[in-house]
Amino acid sequence: MACTHINTTRFSPPSIYTRVHKEECTQCFDSQDLAEGIDVCLTCFNGGCISTERQHAKLHYNKTDHPLAVNIRRVIKSKRDEGTPPPQKMSKLAIVPEDTEPSYDYITKVRCYACNGMETTKDTNTEISSIVDAILLATSSARQSDVKAWEEDITACEHTLCLTQEEPRRLEQQSLAHCTKCELNENLWLCLTCGNLACGRKHYDGSGGNNHAVQHFTETGHSIACKLGTITPEGTADIYCYTCDDAKLDNDLSTHLANWGINVLHQSKTEKSMTELQLEQNLKFDFSMTTEDGKQLEPKFGPGYTGIKNLGNSCYIASILQAVYDIPNFQTRYGQQLADHALSCSIEDPANCWYCQLFKIADGLLSGRYSQPHPSSDNNDVPTQDGISPGMFKSLVGKGHEEFSTMRQQDAYEFLQFFCKTISQKEHSNKGQDPTKVFDFNLEHRLQCGKCHKVRYQTNENSSISINIPARKIGESDNNKVEYEAVDFYECMDLYTKNETVDDYQCPNCKEKTVAQKSVKFKTFPQVLVIHARRFAFVDWVPQKLDIRINFPEGLINLDKYLAQGKQDDEELLPDDETTEPEFDAAALDQLMAMGFGLNRCKRALFNTGNNGAEIAMNWLFEHMEDPDIDDPLETNTNQSSGTQEPSADQITTLCEMGFAPAQAKKALRETNNETERALDWLFNHPDDQGEEQDEFQGSNEIMAGDDSPPFNYIIKSFVSHKGTSIHCGHYVAHVLKDGQWTLFNDNKVALSPNPPIGEGYLYFFDRRTS
Repeated sequence: MACTHINTTRFSPPSIYTRVHKEECTQCFDSQDLAEGIDVCLTCFNGGCISTERQHAKLHYNKTDHPLAVNIRRVIKSKRDEGTPPPQKMSKLAIVPEDTEPSYDYITKVRCYACNGMETTKDTNTEISSIVDAILLATSSARQSDVKAWEEDITACEHTLCLTQEEPRRLEQQSLAHCTKCELNENLWLCLTCGNLACGRKHYDGSGGNNHAVQHFTETGHSIACKLGTITPEGTADIYCYTCDDAKLDNDLSTHLANWGINVLHQSKTEKSMTELQLEQNLKFDFSMTTEDGKQLEPKFGPGYTGIKNLGNSCYIASILQAVYDIPNFQTRYGQQLADHALSCSIEDPANCWYCQLFKIADGLLSGRYSQPHPSSDNNDVPTQDGISPGMFKSLVGKGHEEFSTMRQQDAYEFLQFFCKTISQKEHSNKGQDPTKVFDFNLEHRLQCGKCHKVRYQTNENSSISINIPARKIGESDNNKVEYEAVDFYECMDLYTKNETVDDYQCPNCKEKTVAQKSVKFKTFPQVLVIHARRFAFVDWVPQKLDIRINFPEGLINLDKYLAQGKQDDEELLPDDETTEPEFDAAALDQLMAMGFGLNRCKRALFNTGNNGAEIAMNWLFEHMEDPDIDDPLETNTNQSSGTQEPSADQITTLCEMGFAPAQAKKALRETNNETERALDWLFNHPDDQGEEQDEFQGSNEIMAGDDSPPFNYIIKSFVSHKGTSIHCGHYVAHVLKDGQWTLFNDNKVALSPNPPIGEGYLYFFDRRTS
């Protein structure tokens, strides 16, 4: 009996904005490249696998009653057809994956789930045929996300819009051959104001240039320069504004170049743009996959040994996911506990469901299905694996974020903080199920006035610490790279917990400015201690990588001596200040201070940006450097007598509708000057604070994160390393200790690592051992 749903179902072809999930299942990593292919719903274009174990395509039908789907299977052609036209001439920056259409065939068949999977061909119905063709031609959801993320938002600035040029003249070809101050003939920048040609910035490895373009700007104030070799007939090129210190757009570039006798119609792109160079470095960076004696590392396959493909600049995500999903709490929460989530998920598109995507990552990494060996394309003796592609996860987790929604390189530590914060927000209503609690602990801050010797103790909750690495130069290598003396891990911890002097402390007891001492120690310790090693320092306002090896002790790492002792019997507490200061994200504050900013301006920046992280605060700092009160102490009076208004009933109701108690909402609003968005952020950062009704009893029934019962013995369970000179370029990899052996996760390359570079880590995950 013929299927009747072909003629009764209404179809609409996908528009250019429609998300068409035709490359992989939205709930697992089964793809169109498998023998079974995937089914794409002809109604809503959801992609579902047809695996007998998971059957996500059938599950989609059971939830939506969308009967018809097209099965798409991609097959590699035996050889490229003769007469294939050459690749299109490179005329502008277009960072998209290589066009693979000419080398693949697509096999399709339509099936009806309402008719128990009855199959038919698309040719049986003209409307279905056109829908299937539209799906095959449509830009996939993965490609849409990639293209959108790659399109960097470069705009014009006042200096390009108001550019004034000197008298026109034709530059001689000889003068365009090399820098006017040296013999470099690559990475040359043409000053659009006066026509001077100079080489670009000098990189830390000695490449790039000799800084003559920057020097020209310093001497003349001419802001706008154009990179020769990137000019296209369409009138585009790399434009840099030295005043804004950023890439910019010149809407009148053709006219500005014509002033110096350069006709864009006669130009062709001969050099890679800045973005292309950065992306090429990140994509092709090859972390050593060989041992010291040149032997290839032994590849690993199976459950727990699945790699993650690099989407271009996504190695920071891959390294964090490998480390985090090795932790049992994450495996339990987003693996076993969500095994049946898809059956009850109420979100129409699983690609937009937080829990669907976190389970998909757990299943992909831990099941072993996508970690199957196949011969390497470049070395048949060493098998490789495809791994999983994190595109759907990246698109969802970074949605709306100014940085993580792009394809620019990001800091792995910042992503970990953002990822954990997002998890805590999502898990707020699921008491006891937040896996990030495994990172939480309390720090105790102690301050003592140097005159009256009275003390103050303050406790705040943290999920990581950032430690400084003492930099002691011992010379330079042959390539002028600075070499540093190795340091002991305990020295770094001693430095973190040592007393620091606070000048001009306004003592509430002495009623005058004194010199105080402050320090910090652990009031409790977590199950998993995350330590961020500060390997980037600002030198002349430029972030510079410090390659300093950290020596760790053999065996267990004991941290007992860093446990805080609390108030002693012979100590007297300082009276309360008349003004109270809001709490700050300790990690963000540390990051800003490590960049060379003063304490007061760091606090002011965090306060004025809603305590939303170091990067946003840093941008605020650069915009307010000339504020006359930038270095004044931040005093936020919370006394009612100061005129501070009570939170409005609407504000309290808004927060209560999100699951918080009125007392919690009221206190959060008071702590954030009655700003609702900042209050919500404060609530997520203080999940155990029960609000104003407990203020007078604070400390009596205090709920502490972590544990205060020694011994505190740890091992390094995983670490993330960074290779490169700057956080804006380079490559992240993860090393994870599995079954007593160190394993290297270098994107989708997974191999045993007999001599892991533990001392070069950027981010460490210490696991506590109780026996």
